[in-house]
Amino acid sequence: MTLAPVRGTRQEHIMNGFDFTLCGARLMALGSGALWWAEHRLLCVSDLHLGKAERIARRGGTHLPPYETRDTLTRLQDALEATGARQVICLGDSFDDDASARALASEDKLWITRLMAGRTWVWIEGNHDPGPVELGGSHLAQMELGPLTFRHIAQDAATGEVSGHYHPKARLRGGSRPAFLLDQRRLILPAFGTYTGGLRSQAPVLNSLMDSKALAILTGPTALPIPMPR
Repeated sequence: MTLAPVRGTRQEHIMNGFDFTLCGARLMALGSGALWWAEHRLLCVSDLHLGKAERIARRGGTHLPPYETRDTLTRLQDALEATGARQVICLGDSFDDDASARALASEDKLWITRLMAGRTWVWIEGNHDPGPVELGGSHLAQMELGPLTFRHIAQDAATGEVSGHYHPKARLRGGSRPAFLLDQRRLILPAFGTYTGGLRSQAPVLNSLMDSKALAILTGPTALPIPMPR
């Protein structure tokens, strides 16, 4: 795991990235919560949870303002335009459930279709959205590319693994931010979706997955690496 901040470049202002190496793959954790792999022009995001407000209302919960899907898609579009990505991996739980995918407004489905146009697009299956959606692209349980394996939920003995699911967060100076968790063997992405909570890095399940030298890379205006709080 080789680490170096990106400083003094155009990328710093556009993508606010933190550069590191995982199992030989040179990657960048973006302040937005997306992962950039320049060698493959690949953008990876996890846990979009599109349609969450609709799902909560459908099940009798609080009626949240129904704008989270468009906010998430706006930020995803910004990341695609900033990086010029030609490949996209959505790392599971892209929709809050299968019904949420079917209930998307037609203009939001069209928006997703436009984002997918001209790009290789992979939907990794998550625990919220185990079935394929009718939006094109490839639908896989996991994907291997070079030294990395992309899946939704981390596996104990995995090496070169990129996953999501836990929505990790870390605290700094009294505030908590979504965060990437990184060690020698794996990377866990923060949730990219607007209406998503998070699991603090001190949680036993995250402590058990990450080694003692793990970093938390906080998202925000600048992607900031700190020792993973435990």
